[in-house]
Amino acid sequence: MPEDSTEVTAAGIARLAGVGRAAVSNWRRRHADFPKPAGGTEASPSFSLPEVERWLRDQGKLAEVPLRERVWQQLAGHPAGAVTALVHTGCALLLVRDRPTAWLEITAVSDARMAGVLPAALGHVLDDRFGPGRAVPTPTASALLPSVPLLRAAADLAAGTGARQAFDFLFGRQLDANPRQYTLTPPGLAELMADLAEPPRDAGRKGTRRGPRTVLDPAAGTGALLCAVGRPTALYAQETDPGLAALTALRLALHSAGSGTGRPTLAVRTGDTLRADAFPQLTADAVLCHPPFNERNWGHDELAYDPRWEYGFPARTESELAWVQHALAHLREGGTAVVLMPPAAASRRSGRRIRADLLRRGALRAVVALPAGAAPPYGVPLHIWVLRKPGAEQSPAPELLLIDTATAEPESAGAPSGRDRVDWTAVRRAVLDAWTLFDAPGRRDPVEERPGTSRAVPVIELLDDDVDLAPARHLPPPAAGGGAAELARVREGLDSTLKLTARLTPPPAVPGEPARRPFTTVGELARAGALHLRTGAGAGTGPVLTEHDVLAGTAPSGTPAPSTDGEPLLLEAGDVIVPVLGGGSVARVVDDATAGAALGRNLQLLRPDPAALDPWFLAGFLRGTANSRQASSYASTATRLDARRLQVPRLPLAEQRRYGERFSALAAFEDALREAGRLGGQLVQGMYDGLTDGTVAPK
Repeated sequence: MPEDSTEVTAAGIARLAGVGRAAVSNWRRRHADFPKPAGGTEASPSFSLPEVERWLRDQGKLAEVPLRERVWQQLAGHPAGAVTALVHTGCALLLVRDRPTAWLEITAVSDARMAGVLPAALGHVLDDRFGPGRAVPTPTASALLPSVPLLRAAADLAAGTGARQAFDFLFGRQLDANPRQYTLTPPGLAELMADLAEPPRDAGRKGTRRGPRTVLDPAAGTGALLCAVGRPTALYAQETDPGLAALTALRLALHSAGSGTGRPTLAVRTGDTLRADAFPQLTADAVLCHPPFNERNWGHDELAYDPRWEYGFPARTESELAWVQHALAHLREGGTAVVLMPPAAASRRSGRRIRADLLRRGALRAVVALPAGAAPPYGVPLHIWVLRKPGAEQSPAPELLLIDTATAEPESAGAPSGRDRVDWTAVRRAVLDAWTLFDAPGRRDPVEERPGTSRAVPVIELLDDDVDLAPARHLPPPAAGGGAAELARVREGLDSTLKLTARLTPPPAVPGEPARRPFTTVGELARAGALHLRTGAGAGTGPVLTEHDVLAGTAPSGTPAPSTDGEPLLLEAGDVIVPVLGGGSVARVVDDATAGAALGRNLQLLRPDPAALDPWFLAGFLRGTANSRQASSYASTATRLDARRLQVPRLPLAEQRRYGERFSALAAFEDALREAGRLGGQLVQGMYDGLTDGTVAPK
């Protein structure tokens, strides 16, 4: 194998062939000609990608490797590492987009010659886009030589999808493959923070987002916040990690216009922002920031006399308040900063003096409590602080807007909260409606109070010994359970649901003789064309059926993934959906109401041929406990279900439909039980709340 050949793991081989990892292990055991490991470890070997592709084709297991998959496997198996390969790819895609003619001339030569001439061409395009002091170094010819096949393939991918889309796909795959290495800002949150940073405008004004003119992100991370800004004139970013800074710079460059006067100025620098500010003289129109949380080593000892601490010197445990003051220090008068904060920063006693001064001087304008799952750490309901740089002639703001969006999270019985559970449309509407009215220029009328959601609180009410800014502690509670009238409606719904449940209760079980029927597997049915088997990616533009929706029996509630592995897989009535993880016996038949949604991640779709298989018959037998147990594999922390190994008896279609009718009735009974549990829980909690707050009399 050549020294610079791309290597691929067993998981990558499984992705190429569209099978599970267990199948790859079987191939290694059963086929003596399977490629030998070329690297990795004994527990996790890696193989030469060209050799694997050749073997798969020879065995008839791979008709054609999708170009997206080929490029990703080349990048992931790059001998210099995925980050270096992604930087090389981003540089090449920038050249492809900005100077396509030069790229065509360069690629017309051999790989060795191409590696020799690329540095000069890349240096010109990087200088043109980033100027001096850029975070993206020009790769050398020797470093580029192993990347040349990857760069050619990436350019082919860009020819079909566009340079920006190709880089976003590869960058997204890198983030997905290393979730603990990066702190992500989800797209919905980034868009909300960018909207809050826009200049004040009259309430009700509509039109294209114009965005603030000059924007700084001092903790840029993956660049999600700056990518969400609409039509800026200049973007400034600083990131501690050199590799991530380079990737962010390339991402921003590919997201902005290629040439002309309309493209924004880009300046991305590497370094520790608090200790070594790369833009000490910059005065921005807006600052967006998702800082690191709970940092003890942020420079407390070295920065005691730093002029940025205008509102007080932060304690060692208050690194987030250091970032807040850094953001304010870089704003022009009247400029807006939007900072993501941990909820503890709103109430820790060590930060109360700084919070008090921010309030007295009118710098802190709003605190927004987000639902749990909005951003990592996903189990914590984070806050957004909206700040504005006080002007010389500006009087301190007499009010602070407090918003709690916990009620904007969709309700789903039995579904835990998490990143897939945040309804960003509802959250953005709740936040922006309240903020637009509160921040309207020249506003004189008081902002309408929304119980449980938003309230403009006089600053004087907050300046006590604690200066606690947690929104939930200052908002009037919503009517408990909607009040007595709403509780009566819930009770009526529960009563009718319980009656329905009683009618749907299955008749007594009739003893039967164990039948010795011939069985087949889902994998065999797929090969015979009786059904199609697909895996979800969470792509699309509409609602996504998530794993939680399948487990809880609820409507599709997910949002499209920012980076996906292909086109969305839209559901059709009669599809059978099986979760990949968990090893439980769960299968859902798609009805007309769910049809049209996209299939989410960690879900497998079985689309039966109605002339050969009844969907309810198929789903019912897939739910058998013994069936799912024998089709599951076990890792150290999870159980994974391989749908191909699930078994179904061979029965005539008429007999299948007889079973299907019974399985369908059981599913309806299960749905009624679930709805009864949801309404019962709502009624019980509503009664507790009503009795304790006085809206329900104890009679």
